Amino acid sequence: MGFHTFDAEKAEQLERPGVRYRWVSAEEILGALTAERDDRAAAVVADLGSGTGFYTDDVAAHVERVHGVDVQAEMHAFYREKGVPENVDLVESDVATLPFDDGELDAAFSTMTYHEFASDDAVAELARVIRSGGRLAVFDWSAAGDGDHGPPADERFAASDAVEALEAARFEVLSASERTETFAVVARAP
Repeated sequence: MGFHTFDAEKAEQLERPGVRYRWVSAEEILGALTAERDDRAAAVVADLGSGTGFYTDDVAAHVERVHGVDVQAEMHAFYREKGVPENVDLVESDVATLPFDDGELDAAFSTMTYHEFASDDAVAELARVIRSGGRLAVFDWSAAGDGDHGPPADERFAASDAVEALEAARFEVLSASERTETFAVVARAP
């Protein structure tokens, strides 16, 4: 299961609001990162698998800094051509080896990319770089989906798989749900 990377030659397809917002909205992401916030708002956030910056741009308007993390240089090139907001830094990295200090991030989110990086090493790395009490929001294609959209069903995970991986890394899962074709998990870093 997992580790399917989106074809960068089809990056333009990631810029379709009518399709993208059907599966997860900007408001869902922002709500997951800020609901029941503690004494610090999410000021420094990472978008894990940021691709063309579709959701990065939505979040950037509400936080101090966003690190757009993607393993594919071609995705960053597309984003640069489109125009990157001043408060967005593009970081070429795998999630398992993030170039951030311990607790540097207030929050992180992943939209339809968990299946690309899901591993014990990546989840442990997220526990390291998100400050204690910071939020992690994961929205991805569900193994319970029919596979008509997104990656093939055999490359997907269920919400329960993500919950198990996060809890093993001592994240506190705040919510988890299976939705039509997708799942959503919100957790607090240890």
